[in-house]
Amino acid sequence: MPIQQFSARGFRCLAGVEFEADPGFNLICGPNASGKTSILEAIAYLGRGKSFRGAPVTNLIRHGESEFVLFGKVEEGGRLVNVGVRNSADGLEVKIDGRSGGGSAELAAALPLQIIDPDVHDLVAGAPDQRRRYLDWIAFHVEHGYLESWRRFRRALKQRNAALRSGQAADTIRGWNREFVELAARIDAGRRLALEVALNELEETGQQMLGSEIRFEYRPGWKEGTELADALESGLERDLQQGSTQAGPHRADLRLTYDERQARKLVSRGQQKLLACAMILAATETAQAALERPLLLLLDDPAAELDDDSLGRLMARVRNLGCQVIATSLQPDSAIFGGEGAVFHVEHGELTTAA
Repeated sequence: MPIQQFSARGFRCLAGVEFEADPGFNLICGPNASGKTSILEAIAYLGRGKSFRGAPVTNLIRHGESEFVLFGKVEEGGRLVNVGVRNSADGLEVKIDGRSGGGSAELAAALPLQIIDPDVHDLVAGAPDQRRRYLDWIAFHVEHGYLESWRRFRRALKQRNAALRSGQAADTIRGWNREFVELAARIDAGRRLALEVALNELEETGQQMLGSEIRFEYRPGWKEGTELADALESGLERDLQQGSTQAGPHRADLRLTYDERQARKLVSRGQQKLLACAMILAATETAQAALERPLLLLLDDPAAELDDDSLGRLMARVRNLGCQVIATSLQPDSAIFGGEGAVFHVEHGELTTAA
């Protein structure tokens, strides 16, 4: 199973919690503001090195504490690995099997996970950067070397933008284009491959969850049928005026079409959530197949904004994934998982095993 043991100290409202996870399903229940989501957020932080709620470190450290510490025993390559995270004003410290160093990429490799939270509909209705990160997550897990290409591209983009903002001559800007185009091609190819590998699962999951055909169209961030080098040249004056690069993979998007309509504009919020959930589950299944290991799926209040029928379809698909699941709920009803697994109760930031 992805995570066997977990503990958190000084995180949000959590003075100290620890538990042993069921390899299948785990339900954390309790009233509002009891600490359920904080526990889920802490687990996600152990696998990502950042908050899925977008909170800065200062908001994550418990009042009166100077740091938070997270620890987990995770299974990697058939053996148990100790993963630890400490964060404070001095910065992030990561330890994997006692070795210091590394960062979010190393955490993601040790504890690959996905999250479905109440804001998951933003994957459909939100800005393109969320869908870019979605494709990048798949590419990271299915294509060796993608992370390094992504990091190099981000540096090249930052350097080109800095040159644009400083008002350097056009010929100087052109000097950045060759490396930028080369690295952009790798990112574009990696994202297209990620979508190709995941496409069957995406379409099948979308059909099962929404009962209608879902189409996915990747848009690279510059005009189709045009070379990026030509787009950079023709847009150079505009780039200089705006002080940033207007064409490239950092402008890419994944267009979703539901029932022949653009999904982000026309489906209801509940349908948006269901479609976003389908995308997350398809990505999870794709990564599991590539990594040949189960992933961890975190579900924060999965029933929110879903009717009973939609929730039933979602959870049926979750049960068929074969991944480890940790979910939160107001009610201690494990029937959502078919009555299986472990149930925990949290109140005032303290976690106990339900009777």
